[in-house]
Amino acid sequence: MEVLKNHIRVARIEDLKSIQEIFEATIRSVCKKDYNAEQIDAWAAGARFRDRWLSKLTNQYFIVVEKEDKIVGFASLDSGNYLDFMYAHKDYQGKGIASLLYDAIEREAIHQGTDVLQSDVSKTAQGFFEKMGFETVKEQTVFIAGIAITNYRMQKKLPKK
Repeated sequence: MEVLKNHIRVARIEDLKSIQEIFEATIRSVCKKDYNAEQIDAWAAGARFRDRWLSKLTNQYFIVVEKEDKIVGFASLDSGNYLDFMYAHKDYQGKGIASLLYDAIEREAIHQGTDVLQSDVSKTAQGFFEKMGFETVKEQTVFIAGIAITNYRMQKKLPKK
């Protein structure tokens, strides 16, 4: 694996621009095989809501992975049991970034005493989550700016700490 654990750190407010850029670029690049242009545009537009991102950064366990002083991925845990975000930079797909992020989030969830970790994941990410031991609970349709997007509620039972 190219990235070492000590490159994971808690996100800071000054990371916001990089996080927003990764969010939008990854959706536009990596998810286009599973979603149409209208869905991609609606989903990626979420990068622009600065106040929402600031709230997530300050109220969730939010981490980033750095490689050579560049943020190459991020993830967040909400309320100890919900994996809210997990994105690896479009140029770092398949390099272990998502696995590294996931492992850190799972450790934190266990540390917080969570029995079951849940997430709503895209079609693109579903296979990765299955490899991490998640099971699909249900397929669901969410609406972003009036545009229907399919995703999956997934969960994983965690060991006790």
